[in-house]
Amino acid sequence: MRPMQMPTGLWTDPVEPEFLASLRRTVAEHVEPDADAIDREDVYPVAAIKELARQGYTSLTLPEEFGGRGLGFAHCAALFEEASYASAAVGISLITILQAQTIIRLFGADSLKRTVLPEFGRGLITSYALTEANHGSDIRSLDTKAVRDGDRWILSGRKSFITSGSAAEAYVILAETPVGVSAFFVRQGMDGVSTEEGPNAATFGLRNGPHVDLVLDRVALPADHLIGVEGKGVRQAVTTLDYSRTMAAAISLGIARAAFDGALEFAAGRSAFDRRILDFQGIQWYFADMLADIDAARLLTFEAARKLDAHDDIARFGSEAKLLASRVATDTAARAVQICGAYGVMESARFGRYLRDAKAYEIAGGSSEILKNTIAKRLQQHVALRREALS
Repeated sequence: MRPMQMPTGLWTDPVEPEFLASLRRTVAEHVEPDADAIDREDVYPVAAIKELARQGYTSLTLPEEFGGRGLGFAHCAALFEEASYASAAVGISLITILQAQTIIRLFGADSLKRTVLPEFGRGLITSYALTEANHGSDIRSLDTKAVRDGDRWILSGRKSFITSGSAAEAYVILAETPVGVSAFFVRQGMDGVSTEEGPNAATFGLRNGPHVDLVLDRVALPADHLIGVEGKGVRQAVTTLDYSRTMAAAISLGIARAAFDGALEFAAGRSAFDRRILDFQGIQWYFADMLADIDAARLLTFEAARKLDAHDDIARFGSEAKLLASRVATDTAARAVQICGAYGVMESARFGRYLRDAKAYEIAGGSSEILKNTIAKRLQQHVALRREALS
């Protein structure tokens, strides 16, 4: 069963209706038809991403000088929500593109920006390759090393469990240099760059292709492929994640809305004991709770998008949005399964995919525990400032 797009009045439009209408047509034509196959076969949605790029959706927030549309992050969040309503795998593919794009836009040398940023509008597929097998989420000390060799950098090491790595045409990676962890731009096809698929390559949710290992064997990079300041790579990477966490929240919103709409369509059309499923008060209460939760998460997520545009308290609001939206998506998907009963657990239904994708995003892209730590740190800063003001 394909979830129905509910009529105007249930889900409020976060940006102008004309933008959403065009976006939804594109998603319906180029994402929706392959959504089940992408998940079932665990493949990167190359055709969908290339088409979204052709129509300008992968470069929404880039300045026009780099081939972008110069729009705000509310439009970007709307893209992630609508694409993920059809396929969260497409949403996760878009997010690794946004991450690479953002770190280059914020910190890259002018020569790197002029070369790389226009390529996103032409469909460049990228991966944000930070993780290593021995370090996981701790990126402060790495086994991948980079040394300066005249006007080049030489990189060697291995990155593990890389999302979008199976189709990536370029990567943003972190490597340790003599002064600390630094960020680099690396293209697939460079001498010494290869990928390997390990035994833990597949996940049960957010399936956009196997998570590969990226192997770097004395890869020579031009000097300007160092992104930003040597030794500041961790701070730059975390700043970028603060941006992408708001879009991760939007992905969870898309999953939650799809699960809600699918369950509502089922409950409105199915009868039991001579009554529609939707006419039972217990079922109505399920939907009331889900609708309130989704609306709250949407309000927070699009407020976080506006904070991105204003460069205001980004880490707090992005973390709050992802924390809430990912939890709401998992709860909504689980309730949708319950409402639909036996149909909800059938492999031919989409509710299993929604539940798997939703739960995976309580871990991927910053686990809920990491997000709570970020929010708590912001509270500690607030308390310290208040004490300082009162002293």
